[in-house]
Amino acid sequence: MTTTRSRMLFVNIAVKNLDRSVGFFTKLGFTFNQQFTDETATCMIVNEQACVMLLVESKFQGFTKKQICDTSTSNEAAICFSCESREEVDRMVEIALANGGSRAMPPQDHGFMYFASFYDIDGHHWEVMWMDPAAVQK
Repeated sequence: MTTTRSRMLFVNIAVKNLDRSVGFFTKLGFTFNQQFTDETATCMIVNEQACVMLLVESKFQGFTKKQICDTSTSNEAAICFSCESREEVDRMVEIALANGGSRAMPPQDHGFMYFASFYDIDGHHWEVMWMDPAAVQK
């Protein structure tokens, strides 16, 4: 049997206005690691093992030879995080929409799993989901 080693995850996304993006995600309840924050980037904490780096477009461009995705016409990824309840899923989407985000897809209910999605203020696709803990243990 192979043992899976725990790895940290860093998702890097380009943002147009760092302060505006920090404000948006702060309203969704996220915090930031000031040790990895300057005027061009910040580290949004998801949990002890996962972070999202918000990088101004010019900084992000330094990490790739490819063109930055135009999120108004293309989708580079769907980033998903979990919630503790169906109600929290709906609340997170409502907060996102009230603070400049837009609806991506209608909510989907699969009984044991419920999720909804939104585009953030830079057009990145975010999903928020709840999964029945009893279904996860099976």
